Order: sequence, then structure tokens, then C-alpha cells
Amino acid sequence: MASRKGPGYKAPALMKILFVTATRIGDAVLSTGLLSHLLERHPGARITVAAGPVAAPLFEGVPGLERLIVVDKRKRGLHWWTLYRKVALRRWDLVVDLRGSGLAYFLWAGRRRVAGRSDPCEHRVRELGRLFDLDPPPSPRLWTLPRHESAAAALIPTGPPVLAIGPAANWRAKTWRAERFAELARRLTGPGGPLAGARVAVMAAAAEREQAAPVLAAIPAERRLDLVGRTDLLTAAAALRRAALYVGNDTGLTHIAAAMGAPTLALFGPSPAERFAPWGPRAAIVRTPLAPAQLMAAPDFHYLTSDTLMDGLEVEAVESAARALLRRLAGAAA
Repeated sequence: MASRKGPGYKAPALMKILFVTATRIGDAVLSTGLLSHLLERHPGARITVAAGPVAAPLFEGVPGLERLIVVDKRKRGLHWWTLYRKVALRRWDLVVDLRGSGLAYFLWAGRRRVAGRSDPCEHRVRELGRLFDLDPPPSPRLWTLPRHESAAAALIPTGPPVLAIGPAANWRAKTWRAERFAELARRLTGPGGPLAGARVAVMAAAAEREQAAPVLAAIPAERRLDLVGRTDLLTAAAALRRAALYVGNDTGLTHIAAAMGAPTLALFGPSPAERFAPWGPRAAIVRTPLAPAQLMAAPDFHYLTSDTLMDGLEVEAVESAARALLRRLAGAAA
């Protein structure tokens, strides 16, 4: 077919998309499937992402990223006014507001999709998929850059397989005890374990070293990979891609592991797995016998001050779930 590109031809303008997403890391990761869908639907689109300061680095590698805006929360919602001033002078082809702020209705936009009221019984990924009538919804994914891959390769050099552990969490009540993580690592990587002889990578933020220290101390030095405080979010993502198995609490790091395709086992107690379980075919959960409402029924419960509510989850149950996940994935690959 002859080309129609003559002297007066104008190439179609690329889509300009504003994607407003979460403050927390886990929520931001769960939103990336929707962003991936938009990138596939609109090749070459110019993307502006607005996210909270903790989650924003997750989007540094997004293809077609034109601008990454950090939304610092301010009193009386003034952060929305600040964001509006940064984006109001452009005509957007599509504005996606997953924060439900109403910002999209004040912008010059061809189309708008704004998240509404949440259903606590519906998984967040399914909820986001419904904004574009996507069933099944697209799975979360992350985009790393060469520098993240290089840094991860230096932290986890070629060698025996790696069991990655995320022993920390942002509130104590949903944190499995460190000594149980240590015992789990011993069982999985010791003689007869499914990852016998594996190295153990302990991953957490620098501020969480105290939570991670007992796990690090229990791992033989020759098999220990101390990554606590040594990775940014996308370097952690690239490192987790190299893991034979990741086990962690209900945290953003766990969602990163699942989004990178690592075999991921998440431990749940007082937080709702039906809403926030890691998403993907290589992810699984194991939870306490008691449901969140039962765990948090104590009159003195407070998520900032209460001790762990995860003691009902025994090491044997987590070991069994880890072995089952590895068997399932091995069978799928056969």
C-alpha cells in the first residue's frame, strides 16, 4: 500500500496521559497493571505520573515517562492545589485519578477516569481494572533501568539460589517474629529443604535494621546477603527478580516481589488478604487462623502500639505453604 505521507502530512499527536496514583508503596505497585495497560493501548504515549514521595521512585523507569511529580501531603488538602498548578496548563488526552480527589474534573482533558468508593471485600487490582472495564484486570508490573539491574547484579552475584526474606513491616501488629523467619530460613535452606544450600537475602529499609537484625544473625555468614538499607525501590525490584523464593509480611516489598515475577509468599494476619494480597500467578498467601476482625477485637488494640498479632501463624504452616508454592511452580514449568 502506498504511503500517504505527503508534504502536508502531520503525524498524529502522541497521547498525553496524567496518572495520579498512591502514596503507599504497596498501593502504588498494585496500580501499575493499569498503567501497563494504558502503555500497551497507547504506544508512544507521553506519561506524567503523580505519586507520594515514598512511592514515586517506583515509576522512574516507566516507558515514555515525561514527568514524575512528587505529591507531598499538606494540611487541608493543599497538596491538590499544588498539583493542580503543575498540570493545569496542559490539555490532557486522559487523566486517571486513582486517589479520587476530584482533580480530574478541573483539568482540560479529553477523557477522565476517577476512582470511586472502595469495596473492602474486593481486591484492589480488580477494583482498578473496573475503571476501564478490564476483566481479567492487568497484573502489576514494574520497569527497571540498566542502573538498577547493574546494582542488583553486584548485590546478588551469580551463585547458589537465593531465598529472599522481608522481615519488617510498617506496623508491628502485622509483623511475624524475627526468630520465626530465621527458623523458616533454616528449614528451607538446610539439608533436605527445597532450597538446600541457598543464600539468604534479608531485605528491609535502613530504618528497619533492628527488626531485621535477629534474622541476619541467624544466617551463616557464607550464605548471608545483607541488603538492609542498601537498595532503592527499583534496585530491590531487580534483586527480587533473581530470587528463587521471597517470603515476607504484608508490605510494599512483598508487592514488589510479586510484580517482578518472583515466587512470592505473603504472610497475613490483621490486614485483609482479600483486599491486599500480592497479585499474580506466582504469588500465594498464608494467614493466621483468626481473621483480622478477631485479631483486632481487643479494646486496647492500636496499630501503632500493639505487639504482633501474628503468633497464631506457626513456622510449620509457613514452611508447608512455601513448599506447596515451589511445587506448584515447578509443576507448571515441567
